[in-house]
Amino acid sequence: QVQLVESGGGSVQAGGSLRLSCAASTTGRFGMSAMGWYRQAPGKQRELVAIKATSGSTTYGDSVKGRFTISTNKIKDTVYLQMTRLKPEDTAVYYCNYKDWPGRDYWGPGTQVNVSS
Repeated sequence: QVQLVESGGGSVQAGGSLRLSCAASTTGRFGMSAMGWYRQAPGKQRELVAIKATSGSTTYGDSVKGRFTISTNKIKDTVYLQMTRLKPEDTAVYYCNYKDWPGRDYWGPGTQVNVSS
């Protein structure tokens, strides 16, 4: 099993920055294949923000490229999301995602990010 603990959400004005963190604790026998972040705004589908595989490859959603940076600490099984130049349309619940090697997804409870204009 995998438990994810998120932190770092909050409220900020447009143009500001926030940093999200997510720490994974695992008891299963399968390791991590990727870890990252998704978000869901009211009335919208959950969308990819950024994800980083253990190979090092990284994928960003189109709307955050150049503004958000994902990083991981493999020893601590922790993923970070540095968000800069935030826009009101970045307002959403941000969910940490952990993928294990069989391809199963685990989700954190979500952390709210509010960006005011």
